[in-house]
Amino acid sequence: MSVQEIYLDQIQAAIATLEASKTLQDEVQAAAELLTETLRKDGRILACGNGGSAADACHFTTELLCRLKDDRAPLAAISLSSDPSFLTATANDYGYDHVFARQVRGLGRPGDTLVAISTSGQSPNVVHALEEAHTSGLTSISLLGKDGGACAGLATVDLIVPSTSTARIQEVHQVLIHTLCLAIEHALFDMPATL
Repeated sequence: MSVQEIYLDQIQAAIATLEASKTLQDEVQAAAELLTETLRKDGRILACGNGGSAADACHFTTELLCRLKDDRAPLAAISLSSDPSFLTATANDYGYDHVFARQVRGLGRPGDTLVAISTSGQSPNVVHALEEAHTSGLTSISLLGKDGGACAGLATVDLIVPSTSTARIQEVHQVLIHTLCLAIEHALFDMPATL
C-alpha cells in the first residue's frame, strides 16, 4: 500500500467516525450550555486526561484562557495535566490514580466544571477525578470513546465518540473541543460561531 493510499484511507476513516458522531448533537448542546453557564457565573473550567488526552485537556484550556480565534477577554480554565512537579509528587506520595482527584479537591469549587477526557473511559485517575468532582459539588463533562468504560455515567454530560479506534476518537475530541469553544465564545461575546 502506498503512502497516498494510506493517507486517503485515513481520511475516509476519519470522515466515517465524524459522520457517526453526528448523533452527539444533543449532548454537545448540553455540554456547551453547561460550560457557558459555568463561566457566566464566574466559575472555572478544570480539564484533565492522560497522554494524548492530556494534550487535549491543555489544548482546551488554552483555547479558553487565551483565545480560539479573535481577541476577547480570557476565560478561567486550568489544565490539571500540566504541572510535572505536582503530578510526580502526588504519584509518588499517593499513587498515580489520585493525581487529578487531588487537584479537583484542592482547586475545584461548587460552580466549577470538570472536563475529563479519556479515549477508553477506563483511566482510574480520570474515574477518581469525576467522582471527586461530584463529591465536591462540581458539574462535569466527559469526552470518551468506545462504550464510555468506567467513566460512563459519572459526569453530568457524557460525550462518547462511537468508535473503538483511539486515533479516531482523538480526532473527534478535537472537533468537540473546537465546537465547545466556538459555542462559548458565541454565547458570551457574540462572536461568529465559525473558524
